[in-house]
Order: sequence, then C-alpha cells, then structure tokens
Amino acid sequence: MSSKPPRDAFRGLHVLADDDPRWPRGPVEQAEAASRGGAAVVQLRAKHATDREIEAWGQAIRQCTRESGTRFVVNDRFDLALLLDADGVHLGQDDLPPSALPAEARSALAVGRSTHDLAQARQALTEDVDYLAFGPLFGTQSKDTGYAARGLDALQQIAALASDRPVVAIGGIDASNAGSAARFGAGGIAVISAVVAADDPVTATQQIVDSFARGGNA
Repeated sequence: MSSKPPRDAFRGLHVLADDDPRWPRGPVEQAEAASRGGAAVVQLRAKHATDREIEAWGQAIRQCTRESGTRFVVNDRFDLALLLDADGVHLGQDDLPPSALPAEARSALAVGRSTHDLAQARQALTEDVDYLAFGPLFGTQSKDTGYAARGLDALQQIAALASDRPVVAIGGIDASNAGSAARFGAGGIAVISAVVAADDPVTATQQIVDSFARGGNA
C-alpha cells in the first residue's frame, strides 16, 4: 500500500464519478472520460450502489487513473478507499470525523472534508485534513446540499484562511465560470453534471481544465 500523496496533488479539476441513474453513463465511463480529459482527481461518489458494485467500479477506476496519472478518491468510505488502494477519502459533514480514522487509513489516504460555511471551514482547519471542499459556490442541481449559493467572496475568505491546504470549490461550476473560482483563491474545483451529463465528456473536461488554468493566471 502506497503512502498518501502531497496536498498539492489535489489542486486542479476534481470530477465526481456519480452513480445517479439520471446520468447517461455509469461511473467507470465517467471516470475514464475525465481522466482522458485531464482531470487532476476522480472521486467515486456512489449513493445508490451495493458495496460489491462500488468495489467493481473502483477497481476499474483505479486502473484507468493509474494509467493516466490521475488521483483517485473515494467518497465517504475509508474502508473501501483502503481496499481499492485509493489516494484519498472524502468526508462529508455527516461522515466520521478525520480523527476517527484508524492509523492505517491516516498513513495511506489523503483526507478531504466538505464544508458549507465559515464555521465548518474553521473547524475543518483544526482537523488533520489535506484539502477542503467548499460550496455550493454558484448553487447546484446535481446533489442536495441544503445550502444556498455561497458566492465568490465567501470562497476568497476561506481560501485565505486555509493557507497551504487547497480549497476545492464545488457547486454550479462549468467552463464559463471555472476561471472566476481560480481568481478568487480556489486551489481546485469539483464538478459533476458539467462533465458527466455532457454530450462529449472528454471535451467538457478539457474545457473546464483550460478555463480554470486561464483564470488562475489572469
């Protein structure tokens, strides 16, 4: 089992390979397209599947992300992340806190933490996490967060607090606004529908990667 990657490995575009049945492709096809399009990270987000299905998808995604040099993260489940030799686990506000992870998981997996407001971000920064997700930045229809759009000013404030830990903005991001997230301090951005619902998900991934890179250099 490999040791966890550095925090900077989680900068750039995160594509969530999602098992919601409304998407035209399954998680493995989504992940393969994101990897070919230049995503930095693929996160497997499976809310409708059995553990056996998740394992099968995860094995296939782990293979394609190794081939492309893409980081692989598993949502919610550190046990499956370890089983799949993933690079990280992403924990939501209702998941186990990072402090509850066993030592084996802490040494092998980078940990991401979802945050939705300043108080949650401040708390996450006291935890042993490697990156923060923050949103919904512009609102979202891909998943129910229970939170209104947070906006660029809030992103900028949290990015300033986070110091060397990347803040990954999520929620309503696509090629048209990815650059603005970069200009307001996001170290990364995360998308679902902008890639997985696209007619050409490889091209969609490339366009978002380019927009984010241009914004960061503006």
